Amino acid sequence: MERHIRYSDKDNALVLLDQRYLPSREDDFFCRNTQDTIYALQTMVVRGAPAIGVTAAYGCVLAAMEVAGEADWKTALKEKLELIAEARPTAVNLRWGVERMKTLWAANEGLDREALVALWLTEAKLVHKEDIEINTRMGAHGATVIDDGDTVMTHCNAGALATAGYGTALGVVRGAIDAGKKGIKVIANETRPFLQGARLTAYELKEDNIPVTVACDNACGLLMRRGMVQKVVVGADRVAANGDAVNKIGTYSVALLAREHGVPFYVAAPLSTIDRNMPDGDSTPIEDRTPREVTHVGETQITPDGVPVYNFAFDATPNELIAGIITEVGVLRAPYAESIAKAFKDAGIE
Repeated sequence: MERHIRYSDKDNALVLLDQRYLPSREDDFFCRNTQDTIYALQTMVVRGAPAIGVTAAYGCVLAAMEVAGEADWKTALKEKLELIAEARPTAVNLRWGVERMKTLWAANEGLDREALVALWLTEAKLVHKEDIEINTRMGAHGATVIDDGDTVMTHCNAGALATAGYGTALGVVRGAIDAGKKGIKVIANETRPFLQGARLTAYELKEDNIPVTVACDNACGLLMRRGMVQKVVVGADRVAANGDAVNKIGTYSVALLAREHGVPFYVAAPLSTIDRNMPDGDSTPIEDRTPREVTHVGETQITPDGVPVYNFAFDATPNELIAGIITEVGVLRAPYAESIAKAFKDAGIE
């Protein structure tokens, strides 16, 4: 599944499969400028840390196109890049994508605007291609922790739809199947309030003929207690330098239940999602989203008028609950500060 993020040279636009409407309908959303890109990011037309990073890279291209005719186009462009980088606070890949493009610009600062657009478009397509390759390598490493007959529980959607293709957590499932593991099944937690598990994970696994069952979030403990879950694999929007993993709200609760029931809990995330400048998960900014996602299901209101809502979009899972962090360079183990530092060194990333 790769058609959900694609660049149209004909339209000079980033075309996104609008995930707000899945699985009931498949609509495309066209990003033609900075405002469109920010809207798509903030309203969850596109979501998932790696997919956000790819979108950010293309968003820089659109911003560079948009400042055509500006007397001081460089200043105008820098302002637009910062708007993109700040569109959502938690997913580190967003700023990572923008900073990658800014670094390339700094190394080629003499380019005129049109040449910069061409350079950035080539780079954005490379970011897109690399993400699929990284997820495929991550899936191969993750396959080593999955056994024949395993039922894997996952939370939120960390599949092809959350990336440029293949997926992080679901990439581990795909990697295990590609490696010849037999009888692999998935339990997709519904992931309230936005229901990414029920709507998106179930959608893409069904498309790929991978056995999946949706479970109410509140059923996690019972399913583990009955021996119906052998592994938990989730994605992450940010992994701190100490290995704490920030992921969709409810992940922390799943990790606690997994520890109580002796179920190994893994996080799948590329090195670009690891923020070595963030000391721990509790230091990560947590997005507080619109109450409407809680007060309504679709157009139907389910809470009384005037009742306040907590809608924190993410939580932090402490590193001691994590059996391993699956990356494109291997499965990192505790102590995570040391294994993360070594992974970046081995990858040649300063």
